[in-house]
Amino acid sequence: MKKETYLGVNVSPLTYEEIIHDIQKRMNAQKQSTIIAVNPEKIMKAQRDEQLRKLINESTYQLPDGVGVLLASRLKGGAIRERVTGIDMMDHLLRLAHQHAYRVFFYGAKKEVLKRAIKNIQSRYPGLDIAGYQHGYTANEQALIERIQTTRPHILFVALGSPKQEHWIRKHKDRLPVYIFQGVGGSFDVYAGEVKRAPAVFQKAGLEWLYRLITEPKRWKRQLALPRFFFKVLFKQSRIS
Repeated sequence: MKKETYLGVNVSPLTYEEIIHDIQKRMNAQKQSTIIAVNPEKIMKAQRDEQLRKLINESTYQLPDGVGVLLASRLKGGAIRERVTGIDMMDHLLRLAHQHAYRVFFYGAKKEVLKRAIKNIQSRYPGLDIAGYQHGYTANEQALIERIQTTRPHILFVALGSPKQEHWIRKHKDRLPVYIFQGVGGSFDVYAGEVKRAPAVFQKAGLEWLYRLITEPKRWKRQLALPRFFFKVLFKQSRIS
């Protein structure tokens, strides 16, 4: 699979539909797939954290989740045509599971949040085959592993925050009979109605970061990663292959 590389971090230049198509081929070949969302902030963190960079680059799909990555690709003549956000990728996978009767397992978030999220997901996708769920504050990790081994979900969503969730997936995936692993960050909170996404006009314009900055001004330090990212991309060699 071709990848674009920015500051040593791989990004998959695929659309939602192309990822879903590729995932189904991998499932038919009984191959596991891991999905991680990549944005400028995460790329900048990976400059200081070799383990994080390795974790991202070893994933099957690195989603271009961030308008900064999309613009960097255009600037460098890459092939990324659209943002692929983590939460929208999750929704595409839920739709896939609903259509093909794939079993799904949810792990992470607070107990009450997780239950509300599942209730809302079931309303959106009636009859979705939920193999199981577990909130993110369990002390018995071995029991969780055994439950996943027993229920054999096709898709596992892990919401422990990044990169903790990706480290968890990397640590356990070889022991789990799961085809698709996705770290979904705060997506359960959104499905539960605890956190609101930016209005559609901000999403379409790729300005969700601006909406979050307006509604959560304390995030301003995190947003400084965007100009630093562009500066480095402009003056460093990026690989398009």
